Amino acid sequence: MIKTVPTIGFIGTGVMGKSMINNLLSASYNVNIYTRTKEKAASLLHQGAVWKQSVASLARDADIIITMVGYPTDVEEVYLGPNGIIENAKPETCIIDMTTSSPALAEEIFTKASKNQLLALDAPVSGGDIGAQNGTLAIMVGGDEEVFHQVLPVFKVLGENIIWHGSAGAGQHAKLANQMTIASNMIGVCEAIVYAKKAGLDPVRVLDSITTGAAGSWSLSNLAPRMIKGDFSPGFFVKHFIKDMTIALESAQEMGIMTPGLSLSLDMYKELANMGESDSGTQALIKYFDRTF
Repeated sequence: MIKTVPTIGFIGTGVMGKSMINNLLSASYNVNIYTRTKEKAASLLHQGAVWKQSVASLARDADIIITMVGYPTDVEEVYLGPNGIIENAKPETCIIDMTTSSPALAEEIFTKASKNQLLALDAPVSGGDIGAQNGTLAIMVGGDEEVFHQVLPVFKVLGENIIWHGSAGAGQHAKLANQMTIASNMIGVCEAIVYAKKAGLDPVRVLDSITTGAAGSWSLSNLAPRMIKGDFSPGFFVKHFIKDMTIALESAQEMGIMTPGLSLSLDMYKELANMGESDSGTQALIKYFDRTF
Protein backbone atom coordinates (compact mmCIF):
# COMPACT_ATOMS: atom_id res chain seq x y z
CA MET A 1 0.00 0.00 0.00
CA ILE A 2 1.36 3.40 -1.00
CA LYS A 3 1.68 6.03 1.74
CA THR A 4 -1.03 8.67 2.00
CA VAL A 5 1.64 11.38 1.64
CA PRO A 6 4.34 9.65 -0.39
CA THR A 7 7.84 10.84 -1.11
CA ILE A 8 8.17 11.15 -4.87
CA GLY A 9 11.38 10.54 -6.78
CA PHE A 10 11.42 12.19 -10.21
CA ILE A 11 13.95 11.51 -12.97
CA GLY A 12 14.01 13.85 -15.96
CA THR A 13 13.85 17.64 -15.68
CA GLY A 14 13.40 18.66 -19.30
CA VAL A 15 10.70 20.83 -20.84
CA MET A 16 7.91 18.61 -19.50
CA GLY A 17 9.48 17.19 -16.37
CA LYS A 18 10.44 20.54 -14.90
CA SER A 19 6.87 21.84 -14.95
CA MET A 20 5.50 18.56 -13.62
CA ILE A 21 7.92 18.71 -10.68
CA ASN A 22 6.93 22.32 -10.01
CA ASN A 23 3.30 21.26 -9.78
CA LEU A 24 4.12 18.43 -7.37
CA LEU A 25 6.09 20.82 -5.16
CA SER A 26 3.22 23.31 -5.23
CA ALA A 27 0.92 20.50 -4.08
CA SER A 28 3.20 20.04 -1.02
CA TYR A 29 4.72 16.71 -2.05
CA ASN A 30 8.29 15.95 -0.99
CA VAL A 31 10.13 15.52 -4.28
CA ASN A 32 13.61 14.08 -4.79
CA ILE A 33 15.11 14.59 -8.23
CA TYR A 34 17.93 13.24 -10.33
CA THR A 35 19.15 14.38 -13.72
CA ARG A 36 22.51 14.00 -15.42
CA THR A 37 23.34 17.70 -15.10
CA LYS A 38 22.60 19.10 -11.64
CA GLU A 39 22.95 22.71 -12.80
CA LYS A 40 19.89 22.33 -15.02
CA ALA A 41 17.83 21.53 -11.93
CA ALA A 42 18.95 24.59 -9.94
CA SER A 43 15.57 26.34 -10.04
CA LEU A 44 13.82 23.18 -8.79
CA LEU A 45 16.27 22.82 -5.91
CA HIS A 46 15.63 26.46 -5.02
CA GLN A 47 11.91 25.69 -4.82
CA GLY A 48 12.41 22.77 -2.45
CA ALA A 49 13.25 19.69 -4.48
CA VAL A 50 16.02 17.51 -3.01
CA TRP A 51 18.95 16.47 -5.18
CA LYS A 52 20.01 12.81 -5.33
CA GLN A 53 23.43 11.81 -6.63
CA SER A 54 22.30 8.81 -8.65
CA VAL A 55 19.33 6.84 -9.89
CA ALA A 56 20.05 4.20 -7.26
CA SER A 57 20.07 6.65 -4.34
CA LEU A 58 16.84 8.23 -5.57
CA ALA A 59 15.23 4.82 -5.94
CA ARG A 60 16.10 3.80 -2.39
CA ASP A 61 14.45 6.89 -0.89
CA ALA A 62 11.06 7.13 -2.61
CA ASP A 63 7.57 5.67 -2.33
CA ILE A 64 6.65 6.64 -5.89
CA ILE A 65 9.18 7.06 -8.70
CA ILE A 66 8.25 8.96 -11.86
CA THR A 67 10.42 9.04 -14.95
CA MET A 68 10.15 11.44 -17.87
CA VAL A 69 13.18 10.83 -20.05
CA GLY A 70 13.90 11.00 -23.79
CA TYR A 71 14.14 7.65 -25.55
CA PRO A 72 13.44 3.94 -24.94
CA THR A 73 17.20 3.44 -24.49
CA ASP A 74 17.08 5.97 -21.64
CA VAL A 75 14.12 4.13 -20.11
CA GLU A 76 16.03 0.84 -20.28
CA GLU A 77 19.08 2.39 -18.63
CA VAL A 78 17.10 4.01 -15.84
CA TYR A 79 14.98 0.96 -15.04
CA LEU A 80 16.80 -2.21 -16.03
CA GLY A 81 20.48 -1.60 -15.37
CA PRO A 82 22.29 -2.87 -12.24
CA ASN A 83 22.27 0.67 -10.85
CA GLY A 84 18.73 1.29 -12.00
CA ILE A 85 15.37 1.64 -10.35
CA ILE A 86 14.21 -1.98 -10.29
CA GLU A 87 17.34 -3.28 -8.57
CA ASN A 88 17.42 -0.52 -5.96
CA ALA A 89 13.85 0.50 -5.09
CA LYS A 90 12.36 -0.88 -1.88
CA PRO A 91 9.44 -3.34 -2.07
CA GLU A 92 5.99 -1.83 -2.69
CA THR A 93 7.45 1.23 -4.40
CA CYS A 94 5.29 2.36 -7.32
CA ILE A 95 7.33 3.07 -10.45
CA ILE A 96 5.68 5.13 -13.17
CA ASP A 97 7.24 5.70 -16.57
CA MET A 98 5.62 8.74 -18.20
CA THR A 99 7.99 8.71 -21.18
CA THR A 100 6.45 7.81 -24.53
CA SER A 101 8.14 4.49 -25.14
CA SER A 102 7.65 0.98 -26.51
CA PRO A 103 4.65 -1.04 -25.26
CA ALA A 104 6.88 -4.13 -25.23
CA LEU A 105 9.39 -2.35 -22.99
CA ALA A 106 6.58 -1.33 -20.64
CA GLU A 107 5.56 -4.97 -20.38
CA GLU A 108 9.15 -6.01 -19.67
CA ILE A 109 9.49 -3.41 -16.93
CA PHE A 110 6.21 -4.55 -15.38
CA THR A 111 7.29 -8.20 -15.35
CA LYS A 112 10.71 -7.52 -13.83
CA ALA A 113 9.29 -5.02 -11.35
CA SER A 114 6.70 -7.55 -10.15
CA LYS A 115 9.47 -10.08 -9.43
CA ASN A 116 11.05 -7.46 -7.14
CA GLN A 117 7.72 -6.70 -5.41
CA LEU A 118 7.43 -3.33 -7.15
CA LEU A 119 4.26 -1.80 -8.58
CA ALA A 120 4.70 -0.62 -12.19
CA LEU A 121 2.58 1.64 -14.38
CA ASP A 122 3.20 3.04 -17.85
CA ALA A 123 1.59 6.48 -18.04
CA PRO A 124 2.65 8.57 -21.04
CA VAL A 125 1.13 12.02 -21.40
CA SER A 126 -0.14 14.45 -24.01
CA GLY A 127 -0.54 18.20 -23.80
CA GLY A 128 2.97 19.52 -24.37
CA ASP A 129 4.64 22.26 -22.38
CA ILE A 130 1.35 24.12 -21.87
CA GLY A 131 -0.37 21.09 -20.36
CA ALA A 132 2.64 20.37 -18.14
CA GLN A 133 2.75 23.95 -16.87
CA ASN A 134 -0.98 24.14 -16.19
CA GLY A 135 -1.35 20.64 -14.76
CA THR A 136 -3.83 19.74 -17.50
CA LEU A 137 -2.04 16.86 -19.19
CA ALA A 138 -3.91 13.91 -20.64
CA ILE A 139 -2.49 10.83 -18.90
CA MET A 140 -2.89 7.37 -20.46
CA VAL A 141 -2.22 4.56 -18.01
CA GLY A 142 -1.42 0.87 -18.28
CA GLY A 143 -0.83 -1.60 -15.45
CA ASP A 144 -2.77 -2.87 -12.45
CA GLU A 145 -6.05 -0.98 -11.99
CA GLU A 146 -5.85 -1.06 -8.19
CA VAL A 147 -2.40 0.55 -8.29
CA PHE A 148 -3.74 3.16 -10.70
CA HIS A 149 -6.38 4.20 -8.17
CA GLN A 150 -3.81 4.36 -5.38
CA VAL A 151 -1.68 6.90 -7.26
CA LEU A 152 -4.59 8.80 -8.82
CA PRO A 153 -4.16 11.74 -6.40
CA VAL A 154 -0.65 12.27 -7.78
CA PHE A 155 -1.87 12.02 -11.36
CA LYS A 156 -4.54 14.63 -10.60
CA VAL A 157 -1.81 17.13 -9.73
CA LEU A 158 -0.28 16.63 -13.16
CA GLY A 159 -3.30 16.26 -15.41
CA GLU A 160 -7.05 16.36 -15.89
CA ASN A 161 -7.97 13.70 -18.45
CA ILE A 162 -6.63 10.61 -16.68
CA ILE A 163 -7.73 7.24 -18.04
CA TRP A 164 -6.69 3.67 -17.21
CA HIS A 165 -6.59 1.65 -20.44
CA GLY A 166 -5.71 -1.86 -19.30
CA SER A 167 -2.73 -4.05 -18.49
CA ALA A 168 0.96 -3.17 -18.81
CA GLY A 169 1.72 -1.52 -22.14
CA ALA A 170 -1.84 -0.30 -22.67
CA GLY A 171 -0.93 3.26 -21.72
CA GLN A 172 1.82 3.27 -24.33
CA HIS A 173 -0.53 1.90 -26.99
CA ALA A 174 -3.03 4.67 -26.21
CA LYS A 175 -0.29 7.31 -26.47
CA LEU A 176 0.84 5.94 -29.83
CA ALA A 177 -2.74 6.28 -31.08
CA ASN A 178 -2.57 9.89 -29.88
CA GLN A 179 0.65 10.50 -31.80
CA MET A 180 -0.79 8.95 -34.95
CA THR A 181 -3.70 11.40 -34.75
CA ILE A 182 -1.39 14.38 -34.26
CA ALA A 183 0.92 13.29 -37.09
CA SER A 184 -1.66 13.65 -39.85
CA ASN A 185 -3.33 16.63 -38.18
CA MET A 186 -0.08 18.62 -38.17
CA ILE A 187 0.16 18.24 -41.95
CA GLY A 188 -3.34 19.67 -42.32
CA VAL A 189 -2.61 22.58 -39.96
CA CYS A 190 0.49 23.57 -41.94
CA GLU A 191 -1.26 23.25 -45.29
CA ALA A 192 -4.13 25.44 -44.08
CA ILE A 193 -1.84 28.24 -42.92
CA VAL A 194 0.23 28.24 -46.08
CA TYR A 195 -2.94 28.17 -48.18
CA ALA A 196 -4.46 31.11 -46.28
CA LYS A 197 -1.30 33.18 -46.76
CA LYS A 198 -1.02 32.39 -50.46
CA ALA A 199 -4.68 33.32 -50.91
CA GLY A 200 -3.94 36.75 -49.46
CA LEU A 201 -5.84 36.16 -46.22
CA ASP A 202 -4.83 37.12 -42.71
CA PRO A 203 -3.98 33.69 -41.22
CA VAL A 204 -4.84 34.89 -37.71
CA ARG A 205 -8.38 35.76 -38.81
CA VAL A 206 -8.63 32.44 -40.61
CA LEU A 207 -7.72 30.68 -37.37
CA ASP A 208 -10.43 32.67 -35.58
CA SER A 209 -12.90 31.25 -38.10
CA ILE A 210 -11.86 27.61 -38.17
CA THR A 211 -10.63 26.72 -34.68
CA THR A 212 -14.15 26.55 -33.22
CA GLY A 213 -15.65 24.55 -36.11
CA ALA A 214 -15.25 21.01 -37.35
CA ALA A 215 -11.55 21.62 -38.11
CA GLY A 216 -10.78 22.43 -34.49
CA SER A 217 -7.96 20.59 -32.74
CA TRP A 218 -5.39 21.16 -30.00
CA SER A 219 -2.65 21.64 -32.58
CA LEU A 220 -4.72 24.17 -34.53
CA SER A 221 -5.50 26.20 -31.39
CA ASN A 222 -2.11 26.01 -29.69
CA LEU A 223 0.56 25.43 -32.34
CA ALA A 224 -0.82 27.25 -35.39
CA PRO A 225 -0.52 30.65 -33.64
CA ARG A 226 3.13 29.86 -32.92
CA MET A 227 3.68 28.98 -36.57
CA ILE A 228 2.23 32.31 -37.67
CA LYS A 229 4.41 34.22 -35.20
CA GLY A 230 7.52 32.31 -36.25
CA ASP A 231 7.90 30.96 -32.72
CA PHE A 232 9.53 27.56 -33.06
CA SER A 233 10.67 27.15 -29.44
CA PRO A 234 10.08 23.60 -28.26
CA GLY A 235 7.01 22.64 -26.31
CA PHE A 236 7.76 19.21 -27.73
CA PHE A 237 10.94 18.54 -29.69
CA VAL A 238 10.92 17.48 -33.34
CA LYS A 239 13.46 14.76 -32.48
CA HIS A 240 11.16 13.32 -29.81
CA PHE A 241 8.16 13.36 -32.14
CA ILE A 242 10.22 11.43 -34.69
CA LYS A 243 11.01 8.92 -31.96
CA ASP A 244 7.32 8.56 -31.06
CA MET A 245 6.20 8.17 -34.67
CA THR A 246 8.90 5.58 -35.32
CA ILE A 247 7.69 3.50 -32.37
CA ALA A 248 4.08 3.90 -33.52
CA LEU A 249 4.94 2.85 -37.08
CA GLU A 250 6.84 -0.21 -35.86
CA SER A 251 3.94 -1.21 -33.59
CA ALA A 252 1.43 -0.74 -36.40
CA GLN A 253 3.53 -2.84 -38.76
CA GLU A 254 3.76 -5.60 -36.15
CA MET A 255 -0.07 -5.63 -36.05
CA GLY A 256 -0.37 -5.52 -39.85
CA ILE A 257 -2.06 -2.10 -39.88
CA MET A 258 -1.73 0.40 -42.73
CA THR A 259 -0.82 3.92 -41.51
CA PRO A 260 -0.15 6.05 -44.62
CA GLY A 261 -0.73 9.34 -42.79
CA LEU A 262 1.75 8.40 -40.10
CA SER A 263 4.32 7.28 -42.67
CA LEU A 264 4.03 10.52 -44.62
CA SER A 265 4.31 12.68 -41.51
CA LEU A 266 7.35 10.74 -40.32
CA ASP A 267 9.10 11.26 -43.65
CA MET A 268 8.37 15.00 -43.50
CA TYR A 269 9.66 15.36 -39.95
CA LYS A 270 12.81 13.43 -40.79
CA GLU A 271 13.47 15.86 -43.64
CA LEU A 272 12.76 18.74 -41.24
CA ALA A 273 15.36 17.32 -38.87
CA ASN A 274 17.83 17.16 -41.76
CA MET A 275 17.17 20.87 -42.24
CA GLY A 276 18.60 21.44 -38.75
CA GLU A 277 15.31 21.58 -36.85
CA SER A 278 15.69 18.57 -34.53
CA ASP A 279 15.63 20.74 -31.41
CA SER A 280 12.79 22.96 -32.60
CA GLY A 281 9.19 22.50 -31.56
CA THR A 282 6.94 20.33 -33.69
CA GLN A 283 5.26 23.46 -35.09
CA ALA A 284 8.44 24.00 -37.15
CA LEU A 285 6.89 21.61 -39.70
CA ILE A 286 5.56 24.76 -41.38
CA LYS A 287 9.11 25.28 -42.65
CA TYR A 288 8.80 22.09 -44.70
CA PHE A 289 5.90 23.62 -46.63
CA ASP A 290 7.10 27.19 -46.94
CA ARG A 291 10.86 27.54 -46.70
CA THR A 292 10.48 31.36 -46.57
CA PHE A 293 7.91 31.41 -43.76
